[in-house]
Amino acid sequence: MTPVELSRTVLHAVRRAVDEGELAVAVLPERVVVAPPGPGGCGDYATNVALQLARPAGQPAPAVAELLRTRLLRADGISDVVVTGPGFLNISLDGGADARLARLVRDILRAGPRYGHSDTLAGQTVELHAAHDARAVVLMDAVARVLRSQGARPRLTCAGPPEDAWVRILGVPSDIPSDIPSDIPAGTGTGTGTEGPLRPVPAPADPTPLGRDAARWALLHPAPHDRPHIGDSLSEQHLAQRETNPLFRVRYAHARTRALLRNAADLGFTPEPGPLTPEGDGPLTADGEAQGLIQLLADHPRVLAATAAHRAPDRLARHLVAVADALAPLLPSVLPLGDEKPSAAHRARLALAEAAGTVLAGGLSLLGIDAPEHL
Repeated sequence: MTPVELSRTVLHAVRRAVDEGELAVAVLPERVVVAPPGPGGCGDYATNVALQLARPAGQPAPAVAELLRTRLLRADGISDVVVTGPGFLNISLDGGADARLARLVRDILRAGPRYGHSDTLAGQTVELHAAHDARAVVLMDAVARVLRSQGARPRLTCAGPPEDAWVRILGVPSDIPSDIPSDIPAGTGTGTGTEGPLRPVPAPADPTPLGRDAARWALLHPAPHDRPHIGDSLSEQHLAQRETNPLFRVRYAHARTRALLRNAADLGFTPEPGPLTPEGDGPLTADGEAQGLIQLLADHPRVLAATAAHRAPDRLARHLVAVADALAPLLPSVLPLGDEKPSAAHRARLALAEAAGTVLAGGLSLLGIDAPEHL
């Protein structure tokens, strides 16, 4: 069960409790946030939904938590629920850490680059309007891509026709209508979810000399209210093939996973989800670095949903950097060393690396950036 699926399970329990008269809440939350337990917590995930519902329900938070605990214990995929603190629900999923890891990796590999895509916004038409500015149009294009991944139908308009260089080099659609309907509400248009034309801080110089991939990253990685580093002393970092360049780290991590798959094939073994360490050595999932990567991969669907909701591709860009950085320590242990024979643990590490590379490729695609297999 992914965090998104668990969130829906908890929300379903809330709705059933309201429908059956156990909770009197006028307005239900649109979504339930689940996250790794904090200090004093336990299990795989925790949520504060009971604390959110306590006041409108006119009940103490621990009572609401206990009511929801009873319902969640009957849900498929949940093995235990513990109430801690003022009313936090701490949820343990079926199976051990290795079993959950294997399910996550299989889910990612089965979905491929579409992992994290959903039909949450199916049937919704979302109006997007951009100022006649290169960054605004690129931002609108990236937001539209992520919205489509969540099932929405974005409709794009611009204050003027996209310039030829924006289409040829930056990869924005050439058929964006160049008019803005008169009924568009006023707004800051910073890309943070506010209605109105998208008006991020413009690039201080022409981004096209950077080429498509570097230019789009330079325009999308900073938050829309931040000034992108283009045409200044830091501009060259977007093209640098070194670790100080976050785009290079993301693309290099993806290329390394593809190289590992090729090298493993030469050695005669393929990826297979499972425990990351040989039996008896203790679960690598308990290691902080591996656990961090696993949590980031599990969190990818939530990041895509938040990126769509807030019209903020920078959230996805930062997430990809975090995945790449968390993946790096795993890579040296994927292939056997010397005369070592490929083991089940090597196959499992290869599968986890492939899953991480899949998330990186899918995320870059949504930003309109290529994920090369060789770098």
